[in-house]
Amino acid sequence: MEAVATSSARPARGEKNEPLGLRDLIREDAQAAFERDPSAESVGDITRFSVGFRIVRAYRRQHWLYEHGHRTLALWLAMRTRVRYGADIHPAAQIGRRFTIDHGIGVVIGGTAIIGDDCLIYQGATLGMTGKHGGKRHPTLGSGVMVGAGSILLGAITVGDGVRVGAGSVVVDDVPANTTVVGNPARVVRTRECPLFEDFVCVTDDFGKSWVLEK
Repeated sequence: MEAVATSSARPARGEKNEPLGLRDLIREDAQAAFERDPSAESVGDITRFSVGFRIVRAYRRQHWLYEHGHRTLALWLAMRTRVRYGADIHPAAQIGRRFTIDHGIGVVIGGTAIIGDDCLIYQGATLGMTGKHGGKRHPTLGSGVMVGAGSILLGAITVGDGVRVGAGSVVVDDVPANTTVVGNPARVVRTRECPLFEDFVCVTDDFGKSWVLEK
């Protein structure tokens, strides 16, 4: 993960992501946050004023230390980040490229959590466990996942690529790719892609009734 690449540009669709060094990962995070923040006028605004970006940057450094054998220092710095910014990301968590936390206050990500590329998490979201000790006990998120404010994802569940988790949802089961889930417990309310026809989506209500609609 630490081999330095020659470019931090976003790869073309279908192109495999190349490993990046720590600085390039942080640059990508800043650029991704800028692209997602309509109030920012430049990447400089993100690096100077975005608390969410500062939380991500702190995690990147702490994860690097953790992976390179400096576990105690990484955990101590993570504790400082928790006190300073009100967010708790364990240094052992595995988070992909172009990760964005919007606002950031109250975000909790456990140590065995795995997050793919291009994910967006809003304030107050939790990737926690259900009481299991040892082994994989936190969620795995695919790429392009959005987790809404105040959402809680618990246990060693898998959330597929392109999923949107509505604000305030509680997710305790696996979520299929390219769906939207809301509620407590979370239910699928909209499938954004139809596997057979690109021009259609499948909409499902809370009672399990579905409709196929043209885009």
